[in-house]
Amino acid sequence: MAAGLFVFVVLVTLGITFWAGRRSRAAEDFYAAGRDFSPLQNGFAISGDYMSAASFLGVTGLIALYGYDGLLYTIGFMVAWLLVLMLVAELVRNCGRYTLADVLTMRRRERPVRVAAGVSGIVISLLYLLGQMVGAGTLVSLLLDLHSSGARAGSIVGVGVLMVFYVTVGGMKATTWIQIVKCVLLLSGTLLLTVLVLLRFHGDVGSLMRSAAQGSGHGAAYLLPGLRFGHGLTEQLDFVSLGLALVLGTAGLPHILSRFYTVPTARAARRSVMWAIGLVGAFYLMTIVLGLGASAVIGAPAIEAANSAGNTAVPQLADSLGGTVLFGVTSAVAFATILAVVAGLTMAASASFAHDLWAHAFHRPEKQPPSERQEVAVARIAAVVIGCLAIGLSLYAQKLNVATLVALAFAVAASANLPALLFTLFWRRFTTRGAAWAIWGGLLPALVLVVLSPVVSGNAAAIFPTEHFDWFPLQNPGLVSVPCGFLAGWLGTVTSRDRAEADAYAELEVRALTGAGAV
Repeated sequence: MAAGLFVFVVLVTLGITFWAGRRSRAAEDFYAAGRDFSPLQNGFAISGDYMSAASFLGVTGLIALYGYDGLLYTIGFMVAWLLVLMLVAELVRNCGRYTLADVLTMRRRERPVRVAAGVSGIVISLLYLLGQMVGAGTLVSLLLDLHSSGARAGSIVGVGVLMVFYVTVGGMKATTWIQIVKCVLLLSGTLLLTVLVLLRFHGDVGSLMRSAAQGSGHGAAYLLPGLRFGHGLTEQLDFVSLGLALVLGTAGLPHILSRFYTVPTARAARRSVMWAIGLVGAFYLMTIVLGLGASAVIGAPAIEAANSAGNTAVPQLADSLGGTVLFGVTSAVAFATILAVVAGLTMAASASFAHDLWAHAFHRPEKQPPSERQEVAVARIAAVVIGCLAIGLSLYAQKLNVATLVALAFAVAASANLPALLFTLFWRRFTTRGAAWAIWGGLLPALVLVVLSPVVSGNAAAIFPTEHFDWFPLQNPGLVSVPCGFLAGWLGTVTSRDRAEADAYAELEVRALTGAGAV
């Protein structure tokens, strides 16, 4: 039955893709779904983009294993939306067209900023894709009871092929509808599991927490800070770094920012975010119950035995509460979650390449500008290449917790994209050099520190467990790389010989605040 539900999810998403593909002809249809989605629809789509496998599988698993410290991921993901609502949503919708680079180039020369923003968008999307595809491999192998590395690799390849198909055939319209359907399924499945957990403990949250502490094997320490991040100064700094990345990173994620262009006005973008805050907030509150329930009902040792990173806690909980039927439904919902998010990420990465790099940064001024049809064709080819690259990288990251992988993407987004975006919108003196330096000054340190971190080498759970080049002690680079991005943007501006044009900033300010001239 579970396998049948997987097939059903795939068939439904393929049907949506074929239906939307016939309606995606112009670049505006491919990149922005024709800008004809309502705030409610876009709110569901944004939530579908954001509530990924990292949330449903990874965060729940971390709560099950580490209690209070796992809960910190939930708080970071929820608080981030307030920053998006207050500082980003309306302004980005008014100033841009398809990508973040459209906003960053309103006041300055295009090429250096387009190159930096395009590369950054692709890198962040790839890092985020790793978490989703690792979750897919874990989920499918658990469903089919195939625990070999070959089975997980086959699952990752299958998801990669599907995500490329969604983007190349259906574009943003298909991606958006898949995310809406997925959001409804995910919220329904999560609510059902939450109700069953609470019924199991007769609605007594105190009893649930005591049972979770007992099942964790850590006793009262499970409900107190420090189980994951409190063993020393390094772990405490890692917590600060993680919180910084999660809270600031959402406002710089390319696939989230691109969602603001699928609605007709800035007001609709703001209302979309308000819907998303409500939906995302309700979801993350329920993941707390699921994490505690998994520890109480399954026990941390059994969860770690199935998957050392805790990624299988939710399917195991569903199997224990409702048997094969609920296990199949939950696994199908998780699979739909992964399919929707990887489609959105591939869409964002292909747009960064085709729109920012190929059509603008690499285009010679003396040649005729590429047509919309050519640009969309390049975006579809880019989706295939990026999908293949994501598949290859995911095969090396199968042992990592999906929430940890996604947190790295948040750190890079907070380090590279957010400084350039905030300086562009709010600093009158900001220059072309400052924008390029802000992106490169956050992106490169973040990537270097990730490579030199315990995530990549030096321990049994790392990508390369037998190698030892883990010279940077923190798992998340945000504590160092985020200040680097802001510092580089400031330094590039104050050392630049060019001066920012006051008229260009005035035009951006008027357009950002009023929507006059917005696409």
